[in-house]
Amino acid sequence: MPEALAATLDPAGLAALLALTFAAGAVYGFAGFGAALVFMPPAAALMPLEMAVAAFNVAALASFVTVLPRALPQVDRQGLGVMILCAAASASLGLWVLRVADLTWLRWGVTGVTALTLLALVAGWRRPIPPSPAAHASIGAATGFVGGATGLLGPIMVLFQLASGARVAQSRATALVFLTVTSALLLPLMALQGLLGLEALALGAALLLPYGLGARLGQAWFDPAREGLYRLIAYLVILSAVIAGLPLWDG
Repeated sequence: MPEALAATLDPAGLAALLALTFAAGAVYGFAGFGAALVFMPPAAALMPLEMAVAAFNVAALASFVTVLPRALPQVDRQGLGVMILCAAASASLGLWVLRVADLTWLRWGVTGVTALTLLALVAGWRRPIPPSPAAHASIGAATGFVGGATGLLGPIMVLFQLASGARVAQSRATALVFLTVTSALLLPLMALQGLLGLEALALGAALLLPYGLGARLGQAWFDPAREGLYRLIAYLVILSAVIAGLPLWDG
């Protein structure tokens, strides 16, 4: 762990991580999803996965003052609370997997989930899901488990939002609120399982500013009338993150 942190915080590693965090925040503010998809694959190549997950969720606290206030009035409140609660409940099991599983395999899991999500989004996959309490609970639980184990809270939630047929501004706002709140709830759960060390806290604090600035800039760029453009840009950034984060590049 100390060796990985030292490698991350050397000038070149820290500069790359700051730029990566800024890009992740910009994609998040712009598209309403994708911050973890951008951040996690390359970050997992720079440090242990559990540190990357913890540091990212600390940095994501910046969303409470950058994108959350403008998103709240536009959210689809139906089932949102149920999804958040179920995600927080199932995240503990995912965090246990993160704690005990082989980290190389989890890194492959991160890049695999990211790539499959991107493929589904680009292909326009849709499967309408009735917005029942059971559906919201299932989506929340699945999202929390995957998010706890890999740091990727967004994929299942985003696919659910796309399948719902909601207008783009509402879908984006709902995803923003869900991901922001759930990311914050992961932090005490990580602390209880010994996954939130001082190194991760310090690193996350250093990433707060670039993440917040990126999210604010991305939100300023958002235009509901240009849905195709902002999705295309988000997809290209995510694809770059997938390629950069492949464990094949190690050593």
